[in-house]
Amino acid sequence: MGELDDYRAEIDRIDKQLVELYEERMAVSEKVASYKIKTGKSVLDKSREKQKLSEMEAMAHGTFNRHGVRELFEQIMAMSRKKQYQLVQDSGSMNRLPFIPVDSIKEGSFRVVYQGARGSYSEAAMKQYFGRDVTNFAVDTWREAMTAIEEGTADYAVLPIENSTAGTVAQTYDLIEEYENYIVAEQIIPIHHCLMSCDGASVESVRTIYSHAQSLMQSERFLNDHPQWEQISMPNNAFAARKVSEDHDITEAAIASEYAAKAYGLNILARDVNQSDSNSTRFIICTNQKIFCRDAKKISICFEIDHECGSLYHLLSHFIYNDLNMVKIESRPIEGRNWEYRFFVDFEGNLTDSGVKNALRGMRDEARALRILGNY
Repeated sequence: MGELDDYRAEIDRIDKQLVELYEERMAVSEKVASYKIKTGKSVLDKSREKQKLSEMEAMAHGTFNRHGVRELFEQIMAMSRKKQYQLVQDSGSMNRLPFIPVDSIKEGSFRVVYQGARGSYSEAAMKQYFGRDVTNFAVDTWREAMTAIEEGTADYAVLPIENSTAGTVAQTYDLIEEYENYIVAEQIIPIHHCLMSCDGASVESVRTIYSHAQSLMQSERFLNDHPQWEQISMPNNAFAARKVSEDHDITEAAIASEYAAKAYGLNILARDVNQSDSNSTRFIICTNQKIFCRDAKKISICFEIDHECGSLYHLLSHFIYNDLNMVKIESRPIEGRNWEYRFFVDFEGNLTDSGVKNALRGMRDEARALRILGNY
């Protein structure tokens, strides 16, 4: 072990020097930040960093060391930028985020739009959040709901964004990016699917099932016990319940909520036909105003990055440096750019927090495009 101990002692000596040099370099970075604050220069200088990385890489010997040196200095430069962003934030030179804090979004008179029909989970989410007496109207599609708040015919829209078993609602993510609307709240609704039909119907009389595609998938185990049933997808569970009610045919049944059964006067033939006891859907409440409640605790953003090695890693490192907890990340293909993706991230925080401002400033400088979708 004597020889190994000698090698370890030598490494310890070198590491001590590396720490001293790192701190010396960061001290100089603070001077650079002070200069940039005074002159209004941007923290990130991509051309300078690219040139510097090439120079440092060329100093190393061998392919392995060149890759290692490049990765090492990418990290050092990233830490330097984050320190500079922090100093810019502390100096008060950082631009204010264009979002206005409010005490509540439920005050005053307003109209709410939801996709579906009377008896839908979206209506249930709306009433649970805003109250049963809220002024509201329904539309057939999620796009129509987003258009309604963009054009001002409604103040808020309620849209499903995620189910605990079926996953994300991809179309909602695409619409959030497409429209200049913002998330201001969320509401989680437990999902308990029921099989329902008209008077005189029974499980034995049913031949055709109507429901939303996700609800059919969530009820797969139950439906597998009845392979003779034809399954027909509908845009919304409430539409399915309404059709069964209007047709009054004992061979037809819908899978929807007990809420829908009551709304359309249908009898429940079987309860909890979805296989998960903990199934829930998360709904978001959107508006066309850049507002957020003062006590908001979650932020949603979307961004695009350069299609190159390490770009996502470096961008997400801003959460680590600013002690922010990322709770969700999703990706969606970017239309017209094969194999490139737009990322959607939820993380804990409030837009008034200094760490949040610091992270968003750094991410905005380094991303190809970044948009704040809401704080709620």
